[in-house]
Amino acid sequence: MLFSISGITVDPWIPPLVAFVISFFTSMGGISGAFLLLPFQMSVLGYTNPSVSSTNQLYNIVAIPSGVYRYCKEGRMIWPLTWAVVVGTLPGVLIGAFVRVTGLRDPRNFKLFAAAVILYIAIKMIKDLRKQQATAKNSAQVGAAGKSGPLAATFGNPAATVTITQSTFKRISFTFQGETYDVSVTGIFILCFIVGIIGGIYGIGGGAIIAPFLITFFGLPVYTVAGAALMGTFVTSVAGVAFYTAIAPLYPQVSVAPDWLLGILFGLGGMAGMYLGARCQKFVPAKGIKWMLVVIMLFTSIKYVLEFFK
Repeated sequence: MLFSISGITVDPWIPPLVAFVISFFTSMGGISGAFLLLPFQMSVLGYTNPSVSSTNQLYNIVAIPSGVYRYCKEGRMIWPLTWAVVVGTLPGVLIGAFVRVTGLRDPRNFKLFAAAVILYIAIKMIKDLRKQQATAKNSAQVGAAGKSGPLAATFGNPAATVTITQSTFKRISFTFQGETYDVSVTGIFILCFIVGIIGGIYGIGGGAIIAPFLITFFGLPVYTVAGAALMGTFVTSVAGVAFYTAIAPLYPQVSVAPDWLLGILFGLGGMAGMYLGARCQKFVPAKGIKWMLVVIMLFTSIKYVLEFFK
């Protein structure tokens, strides 16, 4: 099947299947999977026009609501945190989209930029995993002494919900599984603004970078971050697609607007994958999934760097 806007030919069942598999695993960590779909579109399908970024964000718009719905239903959506992420990321995404169209049209340069982003995410995730391993080791030692560790209290508990204790323009506090968490709204806003620029260029909405940051630097549990990161990615992706579509007439010689049919096919697969991923998240240890993602990201980033220097 020929997709006229992207100029690629692929069987219509392949995009939703690939998106389903990717989003099932990545949605458990608050990541839509768009950062893995982009290399698939560029390297496997040969879709290297700037419109690949807006098509990637269209995938987010179609796919994410099902995962967000599931997190809301289970009482694990922290809305004050969600809106802080959205307000910080939104202006950055618009700036990033403009940079993508005006300064990063060359697929070769864009692949190098994509490699740097993916590698950065992988390094952050590795640090987070090592920290989790150290925590798990300490918890096991405490458990051997006749006490229950905090990880055992969190993992696989269907009754785990979030209770917000404070929500102001300066601080957000909540309790989860007997633990209290407190974060700075200003810190989240600054982080999300920077991430938004990167996400706007890369076409991922920023969630793939925001989630690891919230877990690593702010010390928030992945079970509570996932919903906020996905919702933030959804809102900023709406803005990104609208922006790319609006400026498309200004660049008639370049493919800027999304390939709607391709993006929707990816999104339908992602919709099913995210719903099941959000449903299964609290029953699946994140460590194995994250290590799998790290391997994929390292492989992809190295491949792009090698292609740049060819």
